Amino acid sequence: MTDKPITVTSPLLPNLDDLIPMLKDIWDRKWLTNNGHYHKELEKALAEYLGVKYLSLFTNGTLPLITALQAMRITGEVITTPYSFVATTHSIWWNGLKPVFVDVEEETGNIDPEKIEAAITPHTTAIMPVHVYGTPCNTKRIQEIADIYGLKVIYDAAHAFGVHVNGESILKSGDMSTLSFHATKVYTTVEGGALVCHDEATKKRIDYLKNFGFAGETTVVAPGINSKMDEIRSAFGLLNLKQVDSAIASRKATAEKYREALKNIPGIRMLKDIEGVRHNYSYFPIFIDEKQYGMSREALYEKLKENNIFGRRYFYPLISTFSAYKGLESANPANLPIAHKLADQVLCLPMFAGLDEESANRVIDIVLKK
Repeated sequence: MTDKPITVTSPLLPNLDDLIPMLKDIWDRKWLTNNGHYHKELEKALAEYLGVKYLSLFTNGTLPLITALQAMRITGEVITTPYSFVATTHSIWWNGLKPVFVDVEEETGNIDPEKIEAAITPHTTAIMPVHVYGTPCNTKRIQEIADIYGLKVIYDAAHAFGVHVNGESILKSGDMSTLSFHATKVYTTVEGGALVCHDEATKKRIDYLKNFGFAGETTVVAPGINSKMDEIRSAFGLLNLKQVDSAIASRKATAEKYREALKNIPGIRMLKDIEGVRHNYSYFPIFIDEKQYGMSREALYEKLKENNIFGRRYFYPLISTFSAYKGLESANPANLPIAHKLADQVLCLPMFAGLDEESANRVIDIVLKK
């Protein structure tokens, strides 16, 4: 008998019996989108849960990145990381800006603050770091650099839902932060995202930009885009918010199980929990040193697949190696040795709220080469 497939992640689904009455209510209201009842309720509930004042919902996690750059009126060059999902850099490109890659920290995979200053030119106006796997960037050092050079900081916090540092939301860092609510994330609205800012005037501008630039029935104040979240996904999100804490607790238990089982395996490195940080365990990457482990990352990836376990080489390849970006001077592999090393070693193991103990043990057994 073939074992059931195990993927890297699985969506967090609300109880269907709870969702159906909300769908009926949406039907009865005859208001499907455009800042409806459930949209307003979800914005309010998410802001409260995440500990932020101003949050705007979007239809996916890429459009908040694009809109953040628009709202901050960013020009010229944006310093960012090659070790991320392509949406990070694509958002810069879509705004007609130039991405400038710098290397990352080996311990976290996050942008290395000490590499940022050397990449600043007279054309640099912003920094776009990523909280990779939900691990917080060195926000203090990044902000110090931004303040010295008069730069804006927009965090791609797609993985960082609910992450706190010393009791404060990581989303309070920088000028703006973006979130993704894709089905693969800790918290999901099926597809969706959000943009977090720190003042009412900026939120108003964001809300104009995500609705074609309309500031009234006949007034368009900016060349905006259509990126509003509809009522059905907003309702879905309200229900999922009720169970996200238990989902994070479940993920934490799986992470602890993996760490205990793999802690003494030569050639396998895992990310550590950081003191004072409330992690969300959005992913569980391991980094494989082929010489010590005795098997390459690719070989283990294929071995898992042969056993119906579908890991993910995340992030591989690096963004800087894609055809759209490899011609950039900052994409030179010689400038990004740590990012290349991580991309060649990383393999994310299955990590989601519904991952049962038997499935986790199957994954562990394969990694242990039993």
